[in-house]
Amino acid sequence: MSYQVLARKWRPQDFSALVGQEAIVTALRNGLADGRIAHAYLFSGIRGVGKTTTARLLAKALNCEKGALGDPCNECVICQEITRGNDLDVLEIDAATYSKVEQVRDLTESLRYPPVRDRNKVVVIDEVHRLSRQAFDALLKIVEEPPPHLVFVFATTEIEAVPATILSRCQEYRFRRVSLGEMAAYLRRVADAEAITASDAALRLIARAGEGSVRDSVALLDQLATFGAGTIRDEDAARLSGSLDSGFFLGLLAAILGGDALAVVNATRRLDEEGWDPRHVFAQFLGLCRDALHLAVGGRAEGLDLPADDAAALAAVAGEAGYENLLRLMHLLLRSEDTVRRSDAALLAAEIAWLRAAELPKLVQVEELLAGVDRAPAARPTASPPHPAPAPVPRPTPGAAVPQPAPASAPAAPRSEPPRRTEPTAAPAATASVARLLEEVSRRRQALAAHLGSASRLEIDNGELLIYLPPTGSEMLARALERDANRQVLDEALAEVAGPGLRWRTVAAAASTPAPAARTEAPPPAERAATEHPTVQAVLDIFGGTVATVEPSRREEEE
Repeated sequence: MSYQVLARKWRPQDFSALVGQEAIVTALRNGLADGRIAHAYLFSGIRGVGKTTTARLLAKALNCEKGALGDPCNECVICQEITRGNDLDVLEIDAATYSKVEQVRDLTESLRYPPVRDRNKVVVIDEVHRLSRQAFDALLKIVEEPPPHLVFVFATTEIEAVPATILSRCQEYRFRRVSLGEMAAYLRRVADAEAITASDAALRLIARAGEGSVRDSVALLDQLATFGAGTIRDEDAARLSGSLDSGFFLGLLAAILGGDALAVVNATRRLDEEGWDPRHVFAQFLGLCRDALHLAVGGRAEGLDLPADDAAALAAVAGEAGYENLLRLMHLLLRSEDTVRRSDAALLAAEIAWLRAAELPKLVQVEELLAGVDRAPAARPTASPPHPAPAPVPRPTPGAAVPQPAPASAPAAPRSEPPRRTEPTAAPAATASVARLLEEVSRRRQALAAHLGSASRLEIDNGELLIYLPPTGSEMLARALERDANRQVLDEALAEVAGPGLRWRTVAAAASTPAPAARTEAPPPAERAATEHPTVQAVLDIFGGTVATVEPSRREEEE
C-alpha cells in the first residue's frame, strides 16, 4: 500500500476532530439539529484551518443515509463517496480553474435539476475570490433564490475580495488561527499515534512555524519525521522549521536595549553564516518584542506561548527595560518591517534596523528635557556636595526622543543658599543659573519653558536676564512673554534662582550676537521656526504628519 501523507491521513472525518474551531462546530451542529439549514455558507480564514474539510463534513451531515443531524456516520455509501470525492451530488470546484463566466452559467443551469441520489445537492467552491466579477454576477441569481435541494458552501482565504452582494446572501463563518498550545497538543496526539519520537520543545517549534495552520504544522511534522527516521531532534526542528533558538532572540533584545552595537553586528553575522532567512527572523523577533511589551505593562508570563524558562528570562529583560523604551523599540522596528520584507538585501536591512534600535538607549525623552530632568552621571562627591545643575536645553533632532544633554561644566549654588549677587562673576556660573532657571520655570509651567527653549540665547548680564529672540518665529515667544501669568511665573522663577531684584528683558533678533567663547555651554541657537519645536517634531515623526499652519492654541491665548 502506498504511503499516505499525515496531512491527508489525519484529515478530520467528523466535527469533533476539527482543531481550534469549537464555536463554528457548535453553530453548525445546532443548525443541523434544529433543521435551520442555510442555502449558502461562506467559510473564511487562513490556509489549512479546516474550511474545505468543514464543507465536506457539512455535505456528509446533510446527506448521511442514517439521517445524522450532527456528526456523519462515515460508514454509509454516501459518507464514503464524499470522503473519496466521487459523490455525484456533491461538487467540489476550484474557482481558480473555473472562473469564466460561461462555465458558471453552465453550472447554474445544471444545478436547477434535483439531486441524483442524495437528499441535497451541495456545491463547494474553493478559493471563491478567484472568480471574475462577471462570474460572480452570473452566480448571484441562483445563490439568492436557489432550489430547495441546493446548498452552496464557499471557501476563501481573501474574504475582502468577495463582493458584498455574495456576502450578504451567505451565513459567514470566520475560521481562526489555531493557538500555539492547541497546535502543540494536537501534534503530540499525532506523534504518539504515528510512533514519532519528539520532545515538547520540538513540537512547539513546529507549531510556531505552522503559524496557526493545522495542515502546515502536520506537514512539517511529517517532513521532520522522515528526515530523522521517526525521531525529531530539537536542533533539527529548529533548522527545518526556520526557527532560531530563543536564546538568540533574548540575546539580541538585550543587546539592543543595552546599546551594544557590536553584539548586534555579531548576531547578524551569525544569521549570515548559518544561512537563516532574515525576513523570517525579523518577524520572529518582532513577536518576541511584542511579548516583552505585554510583560512590561503587567501581563502574565504564563500567558505567553513560550517555555517557562524563556518567559521568565523575557520578563526580567522587559522589567529592566520598561514600557516606554519597549514601545519606542516596537515603533522603530515596525517602521522597518516593510523594508526588510521587500528588500533584496534583507539581511542588510535587518541589521540597519537593529543598529538604529540600539541607539535608543542613548536618547532621552523630550518630556524629561522640558521638565529639566538631568540624567547625566552624578559628579564625584566632595566634602560639601552642591546640587548638580541640569544641562542647558539643546535643540533636539526631529523624533520621539532627543539626544541626552551633556552636564553643565560647573554646579550651581545650593537651593537653600541663593547667590548673594544677581550678576554671576564667571560664565560657567551664569550658565548654571540659566539652567536652574529653566528647571524652575518648567516646574511651574512647562509651556513657558518650551517657549524659552526656542530663544536664540539666554544669558545673565549685569544683574539682568537677557532673552534673545530667534531670527525667525519670534512672534510666539514674544506673545508668550506678554501674558501676565507667564510674566509672573518667570519673575517667581528668577527670585527662586537668584534672589529678589533680578529683572529680565527681551532682545530683538537684530541685536542678537554670537555667544562669547566663555559661554559655550549656553543653549545652541534655534535656527528654525516654532513649527520645528522638539515636541512638535516628535509628534510629526510618530504620526507621519506635516504642519499646514501655525496658530496659537486656546490655552496659549488664555495664558
